[in-house]
Amino acid sequence: MARYTGPKARVNRRLNAMIYESSGAVKAAGRRENPPGMHTRGRRPSNYGLALMEKQKIKHYYGLGERQLRRYYDMVSRKKGNTGEQLLLVCERRLDNVVRRAGFARTRPQARQGIAHGHFQVNGVKVTKPSYIVRPGDVITVRGRENLVNLYRGLSGESNTQTLDWLTFDGDTMRATVQGNPGPSDISLPVDVNIVVEFLSR
Repeated sequence: MARYTGPKARVNRRLNAMIYESSGAVKAAGRRENPPGMHTRGRRPSNYGLALMEKQKIKHYYGLGERQLRRYYDMVSRKKGNTGEQLLLVCERRLDNVVRRAGFARTRPQARQGIAHGHFQVNGVKVTKPSYIVRPGDVITVRGRENLVNLYRGLSGESNTQTLDWLTFDGDTMRATVQGNPGPSDISLPVDVNIVVEFLSR
């Protein structure tokens, strides 16, 4: 799951959400609105099936494996507050998600690949783990190689990003700064996380 290489439009159709943002996946999902499969029209999923679908949304959207998702759940279940919100906020602070939200890349898989190849630095240190959790004050930059800077400058011009209070991006210097921790309103994935928490707590 952490490196899904199958047809992304099929996932978007099955989960009825735009999980993968690549242009091919968006176009293909738009051509067929029904879920994939011969006998899926009009079928109403069970409560277990709904919980499983919501969990799959989180795993596909943030590029998580089952073990990693459960590790995040175990980490936030000990904290005070809404466990579901805390789970998604940890996912929002992953470096691959922050690189995407800042505008360095057009999609999360693209951001994940760039990080794994060592294209990004956090506070001047190369980081190759997409699961790295950023903290307030962290500064994310592209490594000082002209070809990489030109590549991500072009991608940043094509990506659709929203202005965020907790994250700023300077396209001239290709620098993103984490101003604070994201809040519940900054969660970018529409998902019923409460039934996912119930599913994980079994």
